[in-house]
Amino acid sequence: MSSVLQKLRSGLNTRLGFFTLTVILFAIKSYWAYSTKFALGVTGGMQQFLLAFNTIPGALIFLGIALYFRGRLAYWLMSILNGLLSMWLFANILYYREFSDFITFSIIKSSGSASNNLGKSIAGIFHFTDLFVFADVILIIIVLAFHVIRIDTRYFKRRYAAIITLLGALLFGVNLGMAESDRSGLLTRTFDNNYLVKYLGIQAYTVVDGVKTTRNSAIKANANTKDLTPVLNFLKSNRVNGNIEYSGVAKGKNVFIIHLESLQQWVIDYKVNGEEVTPFLNSIYHSSDTLSFDNFFHQVGQGKTSDAELMLETSLFGLPEGSAMSVDGTSNTFQAAPAILAQDQGYTSASFHGDVPSFWNRDNTYKSWGYDYYFSKSYFPEIKDYDAGYGIKDKIFMASSMQYIQQLPQPFYAKLITVTNHYPYILDSKNKSIDALKTGDSTVDPYVQTAHYLDESIKEFYSYLDKTGLRDNSMVVLYGDHYGISDNHKSAIAQILGKNSVDNYDLAMFQKVPLMIQMPGLKGGINHTYGGEIDVLPTIENLLGIDSSRFVQFGQDLLSTSRNQIVSFRDGDFVSPTYTKYGGTVYNTKTGKEISSPTSEQTTAINKIQKYVTTELNMSDKVVNGDLLRFYHPKGFTKVNKKNYTYNLEKSLQKLAKAKKEKETSIETENGGSTLSDYTTDAPELEGKNIGEYTFPTAASADN
Repeated sequence: MSSVLQKLRSGLNTRLGFFTLTVILFAIKSYWAYSTKFALGVTGGMQQFLLAFNTIPGALIFLGIALYFRGRLAYWLMSILNGLLSMWLFANILYYREFSDFITFSIIKSSGSASNNLGKSIAGIFHFTDLFVFADVILIIIVLAFHVIRIDTRYFKRRYAAIITLLGALLFGVNLGMAESDRSGLLTRTFDNNYLVKYLGIQAYTVVDGVKTTRNSAIKANANTKDLTPVLNFLKSNRVNGNIEYSGVAKGKNVFIIHLESLQQWVIDYKVNGEEVTPFLNSIYHSSDTLSFDNFFHQVGQGKTSDAELMLETSLFGLPEGSAMSVDGTSNTFQAAPAILAQDQGYTSASFHGDVPSFWNRDNTYKSWGYDYYFSKSYFPEIKDYDAGYGIKDKIFMASSMQYIQQLPQPFYAKLITVTNHYPYILDSKNKSIDALKTGDSTVDPYVQTAHYLDESIKEFYSYLDKTGLRDNSMVVLYGDHYGISDNHKSAIAQILGKNSVDNYDLAMFQKVPLMIQMPGLKGGINHTYGGEIDVLPTIENLLGIDSSRFVQFGQDLLSTSRNQIVSFRDGDFVSPTYTKYGGTVYNTKTGKEISSPTSEQTTAINKIQKYVTTELNMSDKVVNGDLLRFYHPKGFTKVNKKNYTYNLEKSLQKLAKAKKEKETSIETENGGSTLSDYTTDAPELEGKNIGEYTFPTAASADN
């Protein structure tokens, strides 16, 4: 035994031996991370083998870089490279736990637009065991520092280093070949990053993503008007007419878009210990003058909230990687709701968000969309304990926003973005008024408390609408932007749904979010059509009497009787009234049962839906990646000139004051003065005061 140990130590004292040890340890910890930290959906012996095997080629190639250097530098460089690769793995573990996806170069590029106030989220995401990814790095540094392994300073021939690099490339080729045999078109057809990591490993995924990012930049530079032809042909062949019965019924009405952060459909009518989580939203949902949709799905990708905004405002999908608002919002040409409503029917537009204006690059994107005003955090009074981590708490935010709502010339298009129901669902005890869930999942359990708080803030907002008369002259659109509880919380989801366990069908249905369109006199009811966020804009346009066929929009009027009811998920999966595909598994939508052995008829139908989904996503990506709307000129629509817009505090307040005097159609003007005394809130931070008693910025004080 001692002779074996001596030979082993002697081997480790060579550069090749040390390199082999480093590669083995790196591969072991990578496999451990893939198996325990990510939900990659590994099934069968082939996929299990590839999950372990794909850790080796990347390690050989990247760690092998150190072998091209001499002496001690090679050892320390190898350790540094190992540390950097481990840091990248660690970062992806944290990111994946929150977003169920991997970091992309687009996300890194746009990180500045979404990095504010992330400390609380990171603290909530981190698990102590995540640090195990650094165990081999620390071990290797220790054995080198204490000379347990001696540094081999002898010359290591460059051709040997090259052979190792070639070996890594050869093994990657073998890896890719086996992966393609199990999942054809892996690099060309999939919209899901989980597949790339599962089959090829995180290093290969990163390289592929880098190539995609570079390619997309080149696509935009080389795009021309001819690239629009297949897009327009696709839209023409799939266009449906809006519902005639509802066409123009809301014409001239104010439009409120209420962005319900992370709110999912399952909370509607859900009770905790006999108490409704969202009692007021429930009443709106079941109201006779509300169009409610119970098969409405979010369709966001990595851009999360920003993807939801993009779809709602433009009827274009977010990108497969990163946030289109962050990457393309500043430079791209858009034909978005604010500009369409302004040019078609003279609407004033404003967006409200209680955080910094740069979040998700809104301060630039909103100019591209044609928003007249963007009221962000600096426009609101500073109140003790008013911040929820991602912005101002909903009750204070909604009340404060009315200072500017009341001044907007009517008709107006106003979007209010709530934030309190945002991960990690932190709410101070004085604002909690319902029991938490008891699933045992610390992320999921407080979700109902922040959702209940959000519901209370909407009730206060509606009370104000009633008191000021705004409700009679407004259409309110309430929608959930994306999931609040990710697929990584399967046990808690099962408890919420009252099941022992959940499968991919259950998870697909769990992606439903609320959509309610409420207006006095509107012929309402619960609509069972299958739809998603991409369909909201065409629906609103039809209600306002605007012809959406003039524009490049991928959605269909949710009220149309001829719509195809195919909901495309960003990763290429889908839901339809007949078939649901989620996580690569196909189900009968009506029964929820897996279709493991489809008939030829079923295969044809499923392939037809898949072709539509893949084409729709590809066509939308062409538009965004190529900035193709710069070549498209709808009749009666003038391209938005971003230079005409500013969200500077002083200039915006001056502009608002001037517009209010010129048009004299604001609620403040109609009521003969401020209406803030009509806004009643029980927000404890206000200490019983009316929001109108607080000091708001003025044009004169903006520079102070």
